[in-house]
Order: sequence, then structure tokens, then C-alpha cells
Amino acid sequence: MKLEQLRQLTAIVEYGSLRAAARGLELPQPALTRSVRALERELGVELFARQTTGMVLTHAGRRFHRHAAAIVNEARRAREEIAQERGESAGSVSVALSIAPHVGMLPGALPEFRRRYPHVLLQITEGLLPDVEAQLRDGSLDFYLGAAPRSAPGAGLAVQHLSENTRAVLCRRGHPLAGARSLKQLAGADWAITAVDYNAEDDIARLFEGHGLAAPRVLLRARTAMTVLVALAHSDLLAMLPVQWAGYPTVGEILQIVPVREPLPAPPIVSIRRPDLPLTPAAEHLYDVLLRHLPVQAPATRRVRMPGRA
Repeated sequence: MKLEQLRQLTAIVEYGSLRAAARGLELPQPALTRSVRALERELGVELFARQTTGMVLTHAGRRFHRHAAAIVNEARRAREEIAQERGESAGSVSVALSIAPHVGMLPGALPEFRRRYPHVLLQITEGLLPDVEAQLRDGSLDFYLGAAPRSAPGAGLAVQHLSENTRAVLCRRGHPLAGARSLKQLAGADWAITAVDYNAEDDIARLFEGHGLAAPRVLLRARTAMTVLVALAHSDLLAMLPVQWAGYPTVGEILQIVPVREPLPAPPIVSIRRPDLPLTPAAEHLYDVLLRHLPVQAPATRRVRMPGRA
């Protein structure tokens, strides 16, 4: 079993078919087919089910792919770490950020990171932990920074509390409820939500019920900030979002805060990663510059070193 075979297997999974993977790897398709068959013979199992729509991992294939992806990503990290410590500005950093770090931390951190590592490929996923946990575990993501999940992740991932956070009710400018001063005045409104965990609507329902109010009527579920922005700007939907949204210039031109008096706590901001995988110098630098722009809502450590590096 060779590392190159594992890279080829993970490429087939990523691209979804032999033909697309062969193009992406710039290899003849027959060579890729031979590589897969050699792996299957060595392991004594079929790794892929060949379908008209592409290549689908079998049960054994899914189990093997988890290990293969972890090995491939750890080898990539090792190469990039050595290169960056030699002073080369190359390689890649892959992270996941929830909405609050996207609008409250990334705008200040990105220019600093680009100045230090102008040739490093930065790959950013907008999402919450349930969306990206598998990528953190297989090492394809360096770290997650964002809203804490309701339940701590299982063994193998380290969670570090960074800051408390709070939310605000947002609406389009000129919304008929823009002057409301309490959640009770918003009882009849229609809402958009973004998931903070596996149970998306639970969060806002519990907040309303904590103030003796019925759960609000949710008419839109969004997975990205862009969906929320467009939906609020072009409808009478309301949304309860991290307060950092209100301070982002572009958003402030379109949306406004509904100044309700009730406190609206948000999930704390945390970092999550595999502590057994050291960050490359570029990933460590991105983490550090993001934390320089950490929105501290309560006493917290502004600069926290990620575990796993000296």
C-alpha cells in the first residue's frame, strides 16, 4: 500500500467518479482503475460500488476512506510545515468559521494573514460544527472557530472556550416592527433561523419560552449568511443573529437592529480541532490573527494558544 494510492482513492471520493478524478490528477483513467483494483486485492474487499452516476464507497470503503484521508492530510500537513518553517510561503490552510467570526473577526484578520503568507491557499468553509466535524476528524480542516455546539464533540477533538457572545434581532430597514422594544411585540412575526446545532428550531423556541412566550413562527431555515442576508433584505422576516452582524458595514446599510430589551445570549465562541495534529506555521498564524479580533463580551483570554504546538 502506497501513499500515492491513498491520495488517488481520496481524489475519487472527492471528484465522485474515476473520469473526473483522472482529469483532476492528470492521470490516465486506466492507471487510476489499476490503482483501485490493486488496493482492493490487497485489502480483500471492494472499496467502491460502480454505478452509472459515479463511484460510491461501499461500507468497507467508507471505513477505509476515513483512515486514508487522515493519512493523506497528515502527510500534507507535515510537508507544508517543514516548507513553511524553511521560510517558504506555500501550502494551504483550511478552516471552518461560523457566522460570528466571519463578520466579526475575518475582515480584520484576513489582510494580516495575506501580508504574512501571500502565496498560501486559504480555504474557508462557512458552517457549524455538525457540518464540519468529519473534516476536522480526518484532518482536512485545520480548525473550527465559531458557535459552540450544544453537546461537546466526542473523543478526539479538543474544545477551547474563547469568549461569551450575544445576539440581536435584525430586520430590513423600514420594517414595520423595527421600533419594537420587547420580544412580546414580535410574537406575531415570521422568522428566519440559522442552525446552531443538529436541532435547528429548538434554540430560538427555548429562548422565547424562557420569557413566557410561545415559540415563534419559523418560515425559513438558512445554512449560510448570504441566504439570511437576502431573505431579510427582501421580506418582512426577522432573524436573531450574532451581534457582530450589526457592526459589519455592508450589512448595516441593509439591515437594522430591533432594540428589544430582553438579553439574547448566543452560544459561546470556541475553537475546536484535533490536538494530536500540530498546526502548520501558516495555520497557527491565521488562528492568532483571528483571535486578535475576538469579540470579547465577557472576561476571557484574548490570545489563547492552540493545544498541540510548543
